[in-house]
Amino acid sequence: MKATVRHGLTLLLALTMMALSVAAQAERKVLDRVVAIVDDGVILQTELEARLNTIIGRLSTQGTGLPPRKMLEERVLEQLIVESVQLQMADKMGMRISDNELNETLSNIAASNGLTLAQFEEQLAEEGVTYRQAREQIRNEMLTSRVQQSRVGNRIRITDREVENYLQAQKASGSQGAEYRLAYIFIQVDDPGNEGSVNEARETAERLREQILNGRDFREVAVAESDASNALEGGDMGWRAESQLPSLVAPVVPNLEVGTPSEVLENNSGFHLVMVMDKRGGEPQTFIEQHKARHILIRPSEAVTEAEAERKIRDTYRQLQNGADFETLARKESDDPVSGSDGGNLGWVSPGQMVPEFEKGMMDAEIGEVYGPVRSQFGWHLILVEERRNQDVTAESRASKARQAIYMRKFETELQNWLREIRDEAFVEFKGEYADMNENSEEEGAS
Repeated sequence: MKATVRHGLTLLLALTMMALSVAAQAERKVLDRVVAIVDDGVILQTELEARLNTIIGRLSTQGTGLPPRKMLEERVLEQLIVESVQLQMADKMGMRISDNELNETLSNIAASNGLTLAQFEEQLAEEGVTYRQAREQIRNEMLTSRVQQSRVGNRIRITDREVENYLQAQKASGSQGAEYRLAYIFIQVDDPGNEGSVNEARETAERLREQILNGRDFREVAVAESDASNALEGGDMGWRAESQLPSLVAPVVPNLEVGTPSEVLENNSGFHLVMVMDKRGGEPQTFIEQHKARHILIRPSEAVTEAEAERKIRDTYRQLQNGADFETLARKESDDPVSGSDGGNLGWVSPGQMVPEFEKGMMDAEIGEVYGPVRSQFGWHLILVEERRNQDVTAESRASKARQAIYMRKFETELQNWLREIRDEAFVEFKGEYADMNENSEEEGAS
């Protein structure tokens, strides 16, 4: 009888443990259930919840109102889908972010916000994000950024004429290089060839502008309504120099009052609203220290060992110390065929033009002094600095900034087009409670 009871208790305990195990497994499956299949990858419920927590925490910290939970979930899920497509591209392209590179980026992010890494981790925790989640999110952002630069950057071409026209337009406008903190809303036209679709998008943009004028927070509207890639950041575009404003808003932004939305702006892709959140500015002149320099290079080779090259450069140095002419020895001894034929002349050298070892030696040298020997990747150098000057390179700097500004304008337009292309081309199947989004996708595709 006792054996029977004992056997019954053992069986009951085993069944109970099995039930608990099954329940635990079921709970894990619920937590990790697939919410969407994206090409060769999947998006899990845990990923969606983690991203939601990050965005809700950040928006709450900013004081930005939140749209209805269901709407926010769908928008975040769409963000994860586009991100998944890009991460799969990065993997196929063999892109990797090392731990050292990631650690350096995290340190820079913390420092730029005036925080130590420990303080940065505490701030993340207040937003409901673990440091591990933040690391992976930033790693993914770095990968998607590289994919975008590779795929979108290859579409962009900038001519000297464009730079010249840009600078002339900037000069005519009297721009002083002000900077603006911008927020942005984009309402996409689903079918640009359909007048009804265009009118619907225009009416949406006008309605949202009226809501903002009546007190609704611009960033909240961006989170809930904008079709731009930065919608879930409240449309934040960060600080932009006047020379780097997107071409659509460049004529408008300088005349906007801080905190007032622009009129509805239109281009081929849809309708846009922009707001200046803050402003600062003024363009200083740019000066750099230049060195007028000469050098003699002795390069090791298959015929000249490292030791022989070093002996030769030291012998050349002794000759110069004993009164030999630098230009004459450069023509005779230097292994740099270009400068050697011109007495070692390098002309006026700007920072960053030379390898670090050479540049350090050039900066340490006294005017008229033969400095060295200096070892660089090219061989052994003797350096003669003849003059130094502070050169106004404002024009060159302005041209460089203009080229960068044109690139950014084109990049942003091309990026939106490219993101839409890869989303349209991706295989996406929603699962579970999000399955009704499959119908919406099919309807958009049909239109």
